[in-house]
Amino acid sequence: MIHTPTRERLIGDRPVGPAHPVYVTAEIGLNHNGDIATCLQLIDVAVEAGADAVKFQKRTPTVCTPRDQWDVERDTPWGRMTYIDYRHRIEFGVDEYRVIDQYSRDKGIQWFASPWDVASVEFLNDFDVPAHKIASACLTDDDLLRACRAYGKTVILSTGMSTPAQIRHAVEVLGSSNVVLVHATSTYPAENTELNLRMINTLGTEYPNVPIGYSGHERGLQTTVAAAALGACFIERHITLDRTMWGSDQAASLEPAGLSRLVRDVRVIQEALGDGVKRVYEGEYAAMRKLRRVPGVVADAATRVA
Repeated sequence: MIHTPTRERLIGDRPVGPAHPVYVTAEIGLNHNGDIATCLQLIDVAVEAGADAVKFQKRTPTVCTPRDQWDVERDTPWGRMTYIDYRHRIEFGVDEYRVIDQYSRDKGIQWFASPWDVASVEFLNDFDVPAHKIASACLTDDDLLRACRAYGKTVILSTGMSTPAQIRHAVEVLGSSNVVLVHATSTYPAENTELNLRMINTLGTEYPNVPIGYSGHERGLQTTVAAAALGACFIERHITLDRTMWGSDQAASLEPAGLSRLVRDVRVIQEALGDGVKRVYEGEYAAMRKLRRVPGVVADAATRVA
């Protein structure tokens, strides 16, 4: 049997690709600031907005924090502490993820995360997450890519801060058959002049059998909606309860009302895009009878849609 590549992937039981509704991910990341109550509120925000999934970031602090930064002190909402203590303070462990897992199941929303090290891949897989997400900063980490590939699940690969050659290499390491490629600009927040949304089409041309998505770090909604209009079948935006909260990602995040508007507008755009097949709709016949003086060729019955 000949295997025919397809531009469709599964995130759990949800198909992702051009023939399916846009898969909208609400990126919680670390915007919970290490507080499980805030995290559950953010999950509620995603559910109420109609998002398909929430996403987190998972690190082993002693692996992902450069050793020369461990003892550097910084001011935090919990007082002055070393950077390694801060990284531990905001990182969820197994107890918190058990709560997240059960709460998400109860709410009917999928969850997964971006692992930043191999141990975190193993940690997440113990929860049977439906996919793994590779952050742009990790695209060149072959060991991490191989660890994600080993579990055979869909891998969502963000391409910010990466060259075309680096992207090609990462896809080769992961294997193109289980990848969703996501265009991104890794500036927080990103200026409109740096979003380069036409890269969605460029990636689609270069990887014709890979679904293409968009991860936005800009202010506002219009450009993310435009990404859906350009064909992005996976969309991700950071969310927050309040953009003035502590954290480097908060300013580039959507507050609850913004996420609701984004999901609404993305759904409208997808419905309006159609399938590209020209047809005469039932509602047009009244206008045709009233306004057209010369009938022309009689329409094929197959082109008439109720």
